[in-house]
Amino acid sequence: MASQIRKVAVLGSGVMGSGIAAHLANAGYPVLLLDIVPPQLSDEDRKRGLTEDSPAFRNRIVQKGFEAATKARPASFFNGAHQKLVTLGNFEDDWDQLAECDWIVEAVVERLDIKQQVFARLEKIWSEGTIVSSNTSGLSLAAMIEGRSLPFRQHFLITHFFNPVRYMRLLELVPGPDTLPEIVHEIAEFGQFRLGKGIVYAKDTPNFVANRLGVYGIAATLGAMTEMDYQIDEVDAITGPALGRPKSATFGTSDLVGLDTLLHTFRTSREGCPGDEGQPYYTAPEFVQKMVEAGALGRKTGAGFFRMERGPGGAKNLLVLDWKTGQYRPETRPDIPSLKTVRKIQDAGERIRTLAAADDRGGRFAWRLLRDTLVYASRRVGEISDTLVDIDRAMRWGYNWELGPFETWDALGVAETVERMKADGIEPAEWVETMLAGGAESFYRQGEDGPEVWNPTAGAYEPVPRPESFLVLDELATGDGVVWKNSGARLIDLGDGAACLELTSASQPAMNPLDDTMIEGILEALERAETEFDALVVHHQGENFSAGANLMGVMQLAAAKNWDAIEAMVRSFQHATTSLRAASIPVVTAPFGYALGGGAELSMGGDRMVAHAETYMGLVEVGVGLVPAGGGTLFLLERLLAGLDEPVTDNQDFVKRAFQTIAMAKVSTSAAEARDLGFLTAADFVEMNRDRQLWSAKRLALTLADLGYRPPLAKSFQLPGEKGAAALRMTLHNLNITHWISDHDQVVAGHVARILTGGDTTIDRPVSAQAILDLEREAFLSLCGEPKTQERIEHMLKTGKPLRN
Repeated sequence: MASQIRKVAVLGSGVMGSGIAAHLANAGYPVLLLDIVPPQLSDEDRKRGLTEDSPAFRNRIVQKGFEAATKARPASFFNGAHQKLVTLGNFEDDWDQLAECDWIVEAVVERLDIKQQVFARLEKIWSEGTIVSSNTSGLSLAAMIEGRSLPFRQHFLITHFFNPVRYMRLLELVPGPDTLPEIVHEIAEFGQFRLGKGIVYAKDTPNFVANRLGVYGIAATLGAMTEMDYQIDEVDAITGPALGRPKSATFGTSDLVGLDTLLHTFRTSREGCPGDEGQPYYTAPEFVQKMVEAGALGRKTGAGFFRMERGPGGAKNLLVLDWKTGQYRPETRPDIPSLKTVRKIQDAGERIRTLAAADDRGGRFAWRLLRDTLVYASRRVGEISDTLVDIDRAMRWGYNWELGPFETWDALGVAETVERMKADGIEPAEWVETMLAGGAESFYRQGEDGPEVWNPTAGAYEPVPRPESFLVLDELATGDGVVWKNSGARLIDLGDGAACLELTSASQPAMNPLDDTMIEGILEALERAETEFDALVVHHQGENFSAGANLMGVMQLAAAKNWDAIEAMVRSFQHATTSLRAASIPVVTAPFGYALGGGAELSMGGDRMVAHAETYMGLVEVGVGLVPAGGGTLFLLERLLAGLDEPVTDNQDFVKRAFQTIAMAKVSTSAAEARDLGFLTAADFVEMNRDRQLWSAKRLALTLADLGYRPPLAKSFQLPGEKGAAALRMTLHNLNITHWISDHDQVVAGHVARILTGGDTTIDRPVSAQAILDLEREAFLSLCGEPKTQERIEHMLKTGKPLRN
């Protein structure tokens, strides 16, 4: 159903308010961003000749907040165009404009009295039907709207976004006892499908779900560290990826959040949850309190649990606090056998299970933290949220855990873990033992119709709740769902006449480089799909679509001077990417995350694209001394020409745009910016929610099929040839002599110029698509033989960073 929300207002332009406004604008919605009028003119205002009536003075606070959002890194906005959707104003001059908005989000300072004043004033101009919400991170809903009318309360709820708003998936919804169900549904639908958020339903309790568990986890970790005599860097080595948590682990995350903010959340739990098991830990250790008093608040002050120091030559050295002495020392990697073992384990459940079972400093600390966290989570069910799913999702989406607490417990083995807890003298919540006594062995299980989760209230399993549009490939691949597969590819039946080509790397799943088996898979799957299906989607549900081709294979062949094998490899990849659009059925690609080099070429090879909003696309081959050779130059030229009248003979700006994009290895910071660069066309779509991307791509592919899809006709190009290449080479020469680029940069970019200008041609001679592919292949082979290119490839493989030689 279409959303009734057309325009949104955000009250407060601090980090959270401006971030919320930016992301609403990213979703395409006009936003009114308001903040207070400054209390008085500053010296700078007077120097500028401003008065108290000047708009520049009256909007100074909101302007500063907005500008901070435009400069934020990582970026808050998708691109500059989305910034224009935000209108700035202040609480005095523009308050009446709130009556024109369908949803008003309060994000003012985290003080109950101020929020109460805002809502009392807002109600005077509020009209029934307008939704009002607060972005409080832990204040009581009931207290905030005390004294407000029933109609106002019926349209009020808490919408707790996480920072940074654009990138953090979690959106906690806290309805009040009077909140209308349709209001909760409207915001949940809007949050999921318009903003791309993961929705968790929380109760009106201090710190809600994610922060209630997260704050306990940090507090308990501090307590365990001091009681068990561990050091900060030792603890972070244990509580990071080894335990299924982010690389920032416990203390790195605390520095990022800010120690003052951390102690505020401790105080919220300490004062608001008097019977909480974490009470002994919610008063931070004395050394932490002294850090806050000294202004060592984390990254925002330059020092916290960690501090970065410049060494000789400007090199950065990371220092860590020795909490016993209060002095900083160089960070060290602890010599713990279990950490070395689990570093090689990709599966999160197996990794956590292995670490918790180890009888060394890593295993003992991990077990204590896991034990206490799991017991704590079990006792919060019914208090902070009614479902295990919401608690697990809150920790995965809000704290970037690989597995939520109950998913972790399943990985450890519920019964075995409970016995180990009891041996330590600790009991989980009663409902856990009731579940086990009834014969259930895990919190989650695979039911006949999909995944199920234990409902402690009902004492039975129930389906894991999710929208019908959230398709899961691994579930679709069960039974007869896999039509064909090899070691790098699967053709999966999506139902309704559509199939999905899934390409995954077993050895490097995170970056998913394209290898020979995947390329073979593209061609085989296309052949099968053309005879057995009406439409095809190219997608998988890993971390990144693909960060490029298999550089190791290229390096090995170049070192062996096996030019024929390299030529055959490139020709095969070109054949695979160009075959997508030549197929008799529509092919829709659905990239996400990194889509670099070959990943970008694969994305552009289809008839249409449904890119996730967070798609970082670019043809980056020049960074390793190569050129795009999977059709990338061809596809980019086609896309930049798509909006121009043909034949194009008098305007070669599209060639310059393509050259700049490729020669500078530009990578988009969003799908919207990928469209600005030419990687997406006006006919391609952007999906805000990763979970719905496959469904959206399937729907588009089937729509094309229903409309009588036929493959596009062969295209030729009118390119400037040597004349255009010479102009580009002159630009490169000037950049070289002014030391902006190296000699080898000039060589590589010169090859790019030759390809994009059509080689040995003139503007009045059409250049075929195949001729451009031939030029790509020729340049790629030539550069593979260059020693400096081989040095760049080797350096990238060893360090993960480009070499400028």
